[in-house]
Amino acid sequence: MGVLAGAEPFSHPGSSGAGFLLCHGFTGTPDGLRAWGAHLAAEGFAVRCPLLPGHGTRWQDLNRTTWQDWYGVVREELLALRAECDQVFVGGLSMGGTLTLRLAEEFGADLTGIVLVNPSVMRTGLDTKLLPVLAHVVPSVPAIANDIAKPGVTELAYPRTPVRAAASLAKLWKLVRADLAKVTQPVLLLHSRVDHVVEPENSEIVLAGVSSTDVTEVVLENSFHVATQDSDADVIFSRSVEFARALRAGQVGAG
Repeated sequence: MGVLAGAEPFSHPGSSGAGFLLCHGFTGTPDGLRAWGAHLAAEGFAVRCPLLPGHGTRWQDLNRTTWQDWYGVVREELLALRAECDQVFVGGLSMGGTLTLRLAEEFGADLTGIVLVNPSVMRTGLDTKLLPVLAHVVPSVPAIANDIAKPGVTELAYPRTPVRAAASLAKLWKLVRADLAKVTQPVLLLHSRVDHVVEPENSEIVLAGVSSTDVTEVVLENSFHVATQDSDADVIFSRSVEFARALRAGQVGAG
């Protein structure tokens, strides 16, 4: 099966010398970040948003991939963007935020700043602890997709949650949580006050764990989990640009 219409990766050339890598969420697609990417491109940023392995086709395909596959792709895209730009920012939604944090942990000062939207680093409840066992018994469980408050908006994502892939994501969460202190870059973290997919403890853990001294927290009052397609999308877009421009001006001035 080919890639679903609308799920394709996207990229935009930049004019400012700065670039943004965007990372989509678990069972989602670049479609959820397309408007964000277009806004960044209109402001002069080079933008890349890959389609992660196992996504954008059938949920069964996702069960054949692991977090190492997803991370490998965003890592390659980051290296390509760094070759084109003098400053690079990374932004991600949900699991895209998890991948963003892992890139920050690995690349350190090579990233100018990161933008996290409802990032996930854990999930409470017995179901998460049982994932390794369930993965051998149950191929999928009900979907986590489409948690959007705004009427008439639908997320392009899988109708089921692949359990084996979810078990791999849980392993990535553990690694990312253990290394949060390695995150030293400026952080812009935007999280929804009401989120039916990622519990509020996730943002609390990230904020408490990173070593960054420049941290901005923004609470999104009118959106659920998929905030990049919800009523606060413009807040995410504008704050991302302000965040990146301020850091860019500061680093250029310091130079």
